[in-house]
Amino acid sequence: MRTMMASMKTALFVVLQGVLQYAVCRDVTLPTGTLYRVAGFPLSLPCAVSGYEGPRTQEFEWFLYRDDAGGRQMGVVSTRDNGFPYAPFQARVRNGEVRVERDSGDKVRLVIQRLRVDDQGKYECYTPSTDSTYQGNYSATVPVKVIPDTLQISFSRSLTGQPVPEGAELTLTCSAGIQSEQLTHLSITFGKRSGGDGLESGAGGEVSTVREIISIDKLLGVVPGRSYKKRYDDEEITLEKRNGEAGLGLYVMKMRGVQPDDTGSYFCEASQWILDPDRSWQKIAQRTLDIGNLTVQQLAESLSVTSSPRGEVTLQVGSPLILTCEVLGLPSEVSSALLVQWMKRGSVSSDVAGTGGVEVEVARMSPDGVVSWGDDLSRASGGSMEKVAEGRYSLKLFSARPLDSGVYRCVVSVYAGRRNPGPSTPATLTQRSEGVTVNLKTKDVLVSAVAQLPRGPLLKRGSTITLICNATVTTTGPAQAQLQWLRWPIPEPVNKKGQSTASDVTLPDPPVEEKPRLVAALMYNGVAKIYANGSEVSVDRLSAVSYRLRVHTATMDDQGMYACHAEAWGQDPHGGWYNTGAKAESNTVTVYLYARG
Repeated sequence: MRTMMASMKTALFVVLQGVLQYAVCRDVTLPTGTLYRVAGFPLSLPCAVSGYEGPRTQEFEWFLYRDDAGGRQMGVVSTRDNGFPYAPFQARVRNGEVRVERDSGDKVRLVIQRLRVDDQGKYECYTPSTDSTYQGNYSATVPVKVIPDTLQISFSRSLTGQPVPEGAELTLTCSAGIQSEQLTHLSITFGKRSGGDGLESGAGGEVSTVREIISIDKLLGVVPGRSYKKRYDDEEITLEKRNGEAGLGLYVMKMRGVQPDDTGSYFCEASQWILDPDRSWQKIAQRTLDIGNLTVQQLAESLSVTSSPRGEVTLQVGSPLILTCEVLGLPSEVSSALLVQWMKRGSVSSDVAGTGGVEVEVARMSPDGVVSWGDDLSRASGGSMEKVAEGRYSLKLFSARPLDSGVYRCVVSVYAGRRNPGPSTPATLTQRSEGVTVNLKTKDVLVSAVAQLPRGPLLKRGSTITLICNATVTTTGPAQAQLQWLRWPIPEPVNKKGQSTASDVTLPDPPVEEKPRLVAALMYNGVAKIYANGSEVSVDRLSAVSYRLRVHTATMDDQGMYACHAEAWGQDPHGGWYNTGAKAESNTVTVYLYARG
């Protein structure tokens, strides 16, 4: 029994040893052939070895069996023997045109920088043995066919080098084609070099570091460069293929609204691709053609925005205010939309940004010519904003008011190269004019207001509360007072700290910080406005200076502290009324209501 078990163990060991030896057999691999490559362009053949014993860095030797040499073996290059190359390859190896490049210790690639027609044949990658036993394969072969160079590229018009205004449209064309018996594909790329003079890259030439703008790839898909994707999505960059002459395709790239960053050296690159037997796409030929240099002239260098009249303007109240904005320096060959705004800073005492009050928009004209007004919508009927000529815009206030005084500026936003920008489209450039200070001569106006509660019986719930406000306006010329009645709640009684008797209860001063409630108003033109809810309220004018507020059938909610506020309104020479800005606040009158006995 023991003898049988020992025999089984020995047999199993032999089998496992055989499996392990087979698993670690040397294996040399090359790409699956046949490979087709173009004369004059690089050939790169990767070769890898695995399952070997010995050092991690393996040696490699390359042989060529030329089709025209009757299968005779020819040494190409070796990683361990400088004298290995045969005569046809010795000079090419010395100058680096033919070389071996290592990817790792057991992976290399044979590189022939400029493939020749007589380089066609079967290539063998051989690895000298470092194994204890000779097992596996020590070489691999792949056929390589060298096909003629038929890649053509040309252009009909190059960039002249003359400055192009910001916002202009750039059109670049490139013709390219292939006349090959093999099934190959063509890709086209338009790009821009970061700097330096562009040179045409011939067969086998290297391409400079570039920013790809847009391409038609080998599968005929349009692909924007990473830095240009948004502009492509916004349809500002397009690329299309048209039928050209002599069997070549005509490729047209359009760039709408060039920007300062578009300055540079432009090129067109044509690449020939083939699908290898392992289903991988390989670039087998490439040519780059310099189209020329583009210099974009920035809009900021030529644009100017001015407003007139210049400096300071002083007007009588009621006079028309006319301001003009002129936009100069827009290139005539570029269609650009404009957003024109008139802004005003309320204080005339300072012309320094950030001081003198908040800057507000008076009016604007959108790129599509629609005029809209700022917060003061009444100006829509009392003014106009017009485009009086190309690049000239006017703002007219038919009857200027004291509140129209301030520092005015014209603000112009230019959308270079865009006729109909969207709401979220950023402006190419925004420029402001110098400020125009507008002063309005106003009359001296004095306003006073006094509120009183006429003597009478005690006020009870259900009584009529009557309050009188005497408001006077002292000035020259027609004037009226505009009155508002306001009410504050009566503060709750407050006990002094440490005391609780009724004699210690006090009433604090009216809390001026508390917001009052607007009860009613009598406008300068005699129109009454009632704001109170619940009780019936009326206001009227008893005389030139006396105004009355009545709260009928009063409830407990109507008691409180009342005051009147008066504003002076003047009349301009055209008959229009305006707020002079003069105002006064009366004293407060406290109204208590008692329960009925």
